[in-house]
Amino acid sequence: MVSEELEIRTGGIEVVYDLTAEIERFLTGAGATDGLLNVWVPHATAGLAVIETGSGSDDDLLAQLRELLPKDDRWRHRHGSPGHGRDHVLPALLPPSASVPVLDGRTALGTWQSVCLVDTNIDNPVRKVRLSYLAG
Repeated sequence: MVSEELEIRTGGIEVVYDLTAEIERFLTGAGATDGLLNVWVPHATAGLAVIETGSGSDDDLLAQLRELLPKDDRWRHRHGSPGHGRDHVLPALLPPSASVPVLDGRTALGTWQSVCLVDTNIDNPVRKVRLSYLAG
């Protein structure tokens, strides 16, 4: 297995951050052929999504998360900025890991699919993402 940890600077805003270019670079550097890629986010307040980006879907996802998980005082988890408790619920809806088949050294994503880090936690502007490739 080949593994690498990325440091992603998300800043102090809610973001859907497309990891696909970093993933392809990692696979090239790992000499990937056929196998499996695991993407892991070791955070309690971020998750992963495989979605189309650039067409508005990323903004729609954030808007729906704001509706589903409002940033208000209903949350029992109360440290951090107001409404931060909702960020701790996010990984139950958007998991912290994703597995993607790798064929001929490239992800087997669909034409419009991207692997994205979803971070609604404005209190943590730097995230880690672990990429692990296992040859088949």
